[in-house]
Amino acid sequence: MKHWWANQNLTFKHEVHGSYLWSPKRTVNNRRNVFYDNMQLLVPGDLVLSFADTYIKAIGIVDGSPVSAKKPAEFGSVGDAWNQEGWFVPTVFHKLRYPIRPKDFMPKLLPHLPAKYSPLQSNGNGNQGVYLAALPELLAYELIALLGTEAQAIVAQAGNAGQLSDSVGISELLADGGLDTTQRSQVIQARIGQGLFRSRVSEVELSCRVTGVHDERFLIASHIKPWSKSNNVERLDGNNGLLLTPHIDRLFDKGYMTFEDDGRVRISQFLPEEVRLAWVSRTNGQLKKLTQKQRPYMEYHRDLVFQKSLDIS
Repeated sequence: MKHWWANQNLTFKHEVHGSYLWSPKRTVNNRRNVFYDNMQLLVPGDLVLSFADTYIKAIGIVDGSPVSAKKPAEFGSVGDAWNQEGWFVPTVFHKLRYPIRPKDFMPKLLPHLPAKYSPLQSNGNGNQGVYLAALPELLAYELIALLGTEAQAIVAQAGNAGQLSDSVGISELLADGGLDTTQRSQVIQARIGQGLFRSRVSEVELSCRVTGVHDERFLIASHIKPWSKSNNVERLDGNNGLLLTPHIDRLFDKGYMTFEDDGRVRISQFLPEEVRLAWVSRTNGQLKKLTQKQRPYMEYHRDLVFQKSLDIS
């Protein structure tokens, strides 16, 4: 995992709410810029500290690979002078309840600032020319420590990010002229189990079918038919989703688990025994039949995602 600093003074609202990073590929003079070139170095699981209005206000977890894309329409007049061709990177942002202002902690941070391409000046002000800067590990650790347990909990999730790399799907989505800005944002958020898709899944599913957990803070809205294989209608269809705890979502996403129409759990014979015993030897969820509208999606999952099966139920 690498750590990055994103200066989002002008685009914080759009990027954080829309779950992405975007930068031009070149400057207005058509020159290369290291802070734009850095976008191509992002990989799923990387951590991004979002800096805006002198505060670190959010933490992002990169959730996909960079793709070429036009400047987002929702930017409006922001960045009118920017090159229209840019890099788009899906990124799950978590807004912080307790943001910090780095300027207030410069005695701790100053020894760790890089000599070149630093996102901060020695006085604690942000460097205006920076969009995306690499953070030395010691500086990143110091900032995360200052942000406290809230940030540390987000960091703990980063290792599980980017389980899908749907660069082709994202690219096709951005090229779809039939979607307006709001619709595009909704579909992008659906890829990471947020927004409208999650709300619609919650109308169909009330808890994790395997563990029985009801608390939505610990549930992921997971597509049954994978996002990358779905059309834009299916990507937002609440019937194409389940609410699952993170470890069950992992098994379902990778095809180590599926469900019969009557709600019975099936486990792949390729799931290591130690994982099966630790994660699914006991189930607390109530047996619940799939709805008629869920069944075609689950049939797809059983046929094309699920690995050769072995019933345990």
